[in-house]
Amino acid sequence: MKEKETRMNGAMLVSGCADRADWNTQLLYFTCSSLSRDDRRIYLLSDRSGSPNVWVRDLLTGEETILTDNRRGCLKSYVYFDGTEGQGLGKASVSLDSENDRIYYIQDDAICCVGLDGEIRVLNRVPDRRMTAFTHVSADGKRLCVPMTDGRCLDFDPETEGSGLDKRPVYDIDGRVQEENLSSYLCVYDTESGALLYEKRVPKCWITHVQFNPCNPEQIMFNHEWACFDCGIRRIWLYDHGTDTVTRVRTEGTDTLGAPKGYPRSRGDWVCHEMWSDDGRNIVYHGGYENGPAMVGRYELATRRYWEIALPDDYDAYGHFTMDHRGNLVCDGYFKYPWETKKVWENSTDNGPDPHKKDAEYICKVLPRWESGELVWIPLCKHASDWLGQDAHPHPIYSHSGDRIFFNSRSGRTVNVYAVSARTPQR
Repeated sequence: MKEKETRMNGAMLVSGCADRADWNTQLLYFTCSSLSRDDRRIYLLSDRSGSPNVWVRDLLTGEETILTDNRRGCLKSYVYFDGTEGQGLGKASVSLDSENDRIYYIQDDAICCVGLDGEIRVLNRVPDRRMTAFTHVSADGKRLCVPMTDGRCLDFDPETEGSGLDKRPVYDIDGRVQEENLSSYLCVYDTESGALLYEKRVPKCWITHVQFNPCNPEQIMFNHEWACFDCGIRRIWLYDHGTDTVTRVRTEGTDTLGAPKGYPRSRGDWVCHEMWSDDGRNIVYHGGYENGPAMVGRYELATRRYWEIALPDDYDAYGHFTMDHRGNLVCDGYFKYPWETKKVWENSTDNGPDPHKKDAEYICKVLPRWESGELVWIPLCKHASDWLGQDAHPHPIYSHSGDRIFFNSRSGRTVNVYAVSARTPQR
């Protein structure tokens, strides 16, 4: 493996250039992998060509190839609020079919696909006056889900009506969706013909995350983003196309296995970053109890049972959890040593509705013991990212073999991608 021999806190620089100020390189969003199924190739977003594009790097030879042809900046969409409407690459739209080495993305209004041969196909078009977000391709590679929302949801001038580093609107987006009866749409396309297979309208909903069930492409998990009320029970939903039904995943209740006393599942909780287990039987999520500690949860579809594990009270730094193929977790937040005083980052410009500040520093392997309600935290390295903006969120992911963890970091002037070994002593 010929990654650049630059190291940071025990991690190795994979791609990017830590000593340059003129380009950034990052992973694809963590709802999909950034690695080919054999772990040989890593797919990356980089602005080294002057505009964001998708590159692929061979981890054995170090060869890098640009796959997309974008010269018009960043498309306006969820997270990238200061992008240009209808123009540029949708950085939030890129998803990978790991099995077939195919990248799906939105450029301008075109829904595109490109493979290692570099041949770009236009599958379809985004209808006028719709905003897009993170896409997802089914495990069998046959379907692509593109979430869309009525364009009015982000109808604002970021220069005068936006705030912070990412120029997000100063108004409550979900509040506007509710008040003006805006809708989102689960748009599912055939990845070969590009035909729209179906479009499911979800009223009064702002959808930004979609994920096919790995074992049943008829089921799509989706979210209500930045819920302005009842976040604990409005965040995670399931759509079953076979029965045309929409089901709430996390409900209120006191029957949670492993949850600390005094913290039932409540509409006042904060819940986020849902993901499927490989077998499609469980959904894992994380968040925080209303006026209580952070937690990690699991929902079993067949039994409708919940497990939730509370984090220590001083684990109050925002982070993400993702999972390997064996059910181990990785996290870029929360952990701290008891004797440490955390750095105070001036990153309030990137605060969402979550109750935790973005000042965590570690990449940790986390072993969940759901039945006993325990988490084993194994710190692997410091990511040391400043968390300033979406692209600097570490968003760690495992390699398919589970031996490495890849993550983003901006600990200097630019965002770069690093890798650290996930191998730990047997416990």
